[in-house]
Amino acid sequence: MVESLLIFQKFHDPGLANAVAKKLSLYNIPFELEDNRYQFNPNFAHNHFDAEINLKLHPKDFTRAQVALEEYYKQQLDDVDPSYYLFSFTDKELIDIVTKPDEWGQFDYQLAQKLLKERGLEIKPELAQILKSQRIDELNKPEVAPGYLIFLGYFLSVFGALPGILIGWTLAHLKRTLPDGRRVYVYSEEDRNHGTRMQVTALICILIVVLLRTAGFV
Repeated sequence: MVESLLIFQKFHDPGLANAVAKKLSLYNIPFELEDNRYQFNPNFAHNHFDAEINLKLHPKDFTRAQVALEEYYKQQLDDVDPSYYLFSFTDKELIDIVTKPDEWGQFDYQLAQKLLKERGLEIKPELAQILKSQRIDELNKPEVAPGYLIFLGYFLSVFGALPGILIGWTLAHLKRTLPDGRRVYVYSEEDRNHGTRMQVTALICILIVVLLRTAGFV
């Protein structure tokens, strides 16, 4: 079975996307650049901020790619524009970036560490690795679906059918990609079971309606 490529990083700047891809090629890391800038969407025809380029990798290469990008971005830190927004961040805000690099991107992650070091709050490599591991553990924890979504899913499974199936599928099958390339379910096992029951309920309701119409009762 061929391993699927997953989105590793998203870009709005094609130059940066190509520069990062070139860096990965030096490490012999296979990649694919998926350019969505010219895919027409009538809802966003005049909004260029939604255009993006996806850098996709094999999940097994995620960790190796992280190392390559850390090296790449470290080389850019001495040429950062002094007006770059991170320079106005507090120590607490910079520490938040270091603890959640997946939300900020590799460049901000590296620059935050550099700024903290200059302020006398150096994050040692050993601590940085511990923080990364803790973050992955945190992201690996399943979410608990809100009660209203469970209620709405069951309600629509009976009276809306198709919307109920969509909510049920989301609860049962939605996954996220971890920084190390693993794919895990977003919702807890209990919520996934709810999602499966919603889909089954909706399908049964659809079948009943079809049979009633066939028999001329509806």
